[in-house]
Amino acid sequence: MGYTYIAAAQAAAIEAFYEEHFNPYLNFRRPCGVPERVASAKGKERRVYPWYATPGEILRQLPGVAAYLKPGGTIEELERRACAQSDPAAAEQMQQAKAKLFATFPKRMA
Repeated sequence: MGYTYIAAAQAAAIEAFYEEHFNPYLNFRRPCGVPERVASAKGKERRVYPWYATPGEILRQLPGVAAYLKPGGTIEELERRACAQSDPAAAEQMQQAKAKLFATFPKRMA
């Protein structure tokens, strides 16, 4: 969103945008690096990122994944949400929702 002031009147609309569009996009579409600690011969640790996956894919790899889900949530529901759209279609939908949200903000005086 940036680093500018957000009026209280806009907070509910921004929260709805995050819950409906942005968070699902990040969780099911944007890959992130999964770190692994590697020690050198001298004992110095560093992180390498051998695997890149979305947070949804990482969650599905956890043992006992059902314990991390909301009450009533299922792996099948996560799979359905992840496969509902292609990555480009989800990105386009998120960008359109963001443009629509920003259009509702009052214009700043220059």
